[in-house]
Amino acid sequence: MSASKPKTMTVKRPGKAIRSPEGVATAPFWVEMLLEGSADGENTAMRATLDPGTITRWHTHPRGQLLYVLSGLGLAQNDGGPIETLRTGDAVWFAPGERHWHGAADDSPFSYISVQPTENGSVVEWLQPVERRS
Repeated sequence: MSASKPKTMTVKRPGKAIRSPEGVATAPFWVEMLLEGSADGENTAMRATLDPGTITRWHTHPRGQLLYVLSGLGLAQNDGGPIETLRTGDAVWFAPGERHWHGAADDSPFSYISVQPTENGSVVEWLQPVERRS
C-alpha cells in the first residue's frame, strides 16, 4: 500500500489498515500508513493499534519518533529507564538513536499515531526482542 507524500490537500479516511510485518513485536498489530516520506527529513506517519500485551522489539529511529496516544493504556521504556505508563492524550518523544520499545498494557488495547522522519530511506531499525519488562 502506498501512501506517498501528497502534492495537495488530501483527506485520508480510516479503513486501510494492514498487519505489521512478522517479528517487529510480540504479535502482529494493525498499522495504517497516513504519510510515507522517502527523502531525508520527510515524515512518515502511521496509526497503530495493538492488542493487549503486544509490545514492540527494542528499536531506534535515525531522526527520532513522536508517539501520540489515541486510546487505551500503553507502556514505553528507553534503554536503562523505567517503564512509563501511557494514557490517551500523552505525547512521547524518543530522541534520534534512542533505544526503546512501546506497546499495550497486559489488560488494554493501545492505539497511537507515530511520526518519524526518514534518513537514508529508513525510519526505524529493529533490534532484539524485549526479554523482560521491569
